[in-house]
Amino acid sequence: MEAGKPGKHSTVTFQPIIEQCEGCERIVTEGDTAHCATYINPAAKWRLGICNFATHAKPEIKVVKVRINPLKAAKRASSKRR
Repeated sequence: MEAGKPGKHSTVTFQPIIEQCEGCERIVTEGDTAHCATYINPAAKWRLGICNFATHAKPEIKVVKVRINPLKAAKRASSKRR
């Protein structure tokens, strides 16, 4: 493979993208078909949820506030003062 050119595999055929892939920066259009430049079968990456290669979709991060036992918090605070 030469530097600066995208890799092409003559023995591998890339599957066309699915509708969840729309908007991704890794889409390569050749002729009238569009496929993922990173993964051969994009439908398999979306089967269990979000694709880890997706540049347009970010996973949701849930912030949960943990309640600390007040007795333990008091002990920790008093041990830091010593």
